[in-house]
Amino acid sequence: MSVLATVAVAAEGAHHELNPLWFPAPVFGLVALVVFTALAAITFSFRDVANRHAEKAEAYAREHGADQHH
Repeated sequence: MSVLATVAVAAEGAHHELNPLWFPAPVFGLVALVVFTALAAITFSFRDVANRHAEKAEAYAREHGADQHH
């Protein structure tokens, strides 16, 4: 049997999906949305960390001779 005949026989067979998805496509978008929302919440929770330790930063600046506060 020639290669062309083999391809023709294979093409006549049932449709075969090469790489099926684990879930329907919109589920992947929802998972990404949830993951990025969780990462944003974690990032947002650290928004005021520098101001919580302002006195510590000022003491360090006085001790090490820095003239300005960043």
